[in-house]
Amino acid sequence: MDTLRLSSKIATYGLKAQAERLRVISQNLANANSVAPRQGEDPYRRQVITFRNVMDRELDARVVKSVRVGEDMSPFDRLYDPSHPGADEQGYVLAPNVNMLVEMMDLREAQRTYEANLNVITLSRELTGATLDMLR
Repeated sequence: MDTLRLSSKIATYGLKAQAERLRVISQNLANANSVAPRQGEDPYRRQVITFRNVMDRELDARVVKSVRVGEDMSPFDRLYDPSHPGADEQGYVLAPNVNMLVEMMDLREAQRTYEANLNVITLSRELTGATLDMLR
């Protein structure tokens, strides 16, 4: 397999991994303000994605793949709202353990990594086209 095609295929794995990461981050952002509906119930729990380098035998190269999406087990936030039906005896409601600042930083990083992988594919195609033009 030629180098340009190999780099495109490896970058495609990166695109897929970052697209999955963006989906998880957007889900976290969408649920960041949802609180526990009733007392004793948990609100939305932040999701985290785990990646792993795996050997692709066809490419004879290590590539990145998402292994699983799991839950962040950090404690929930507590908001004071005694009128809410989910409030405990002290008037606190459990809120998701989603930190908007962390999610936005993760979002920017995932976007940049996605764009970098896309640029690798674009450049590989351009170089292949330029090579073919020189051979004509």
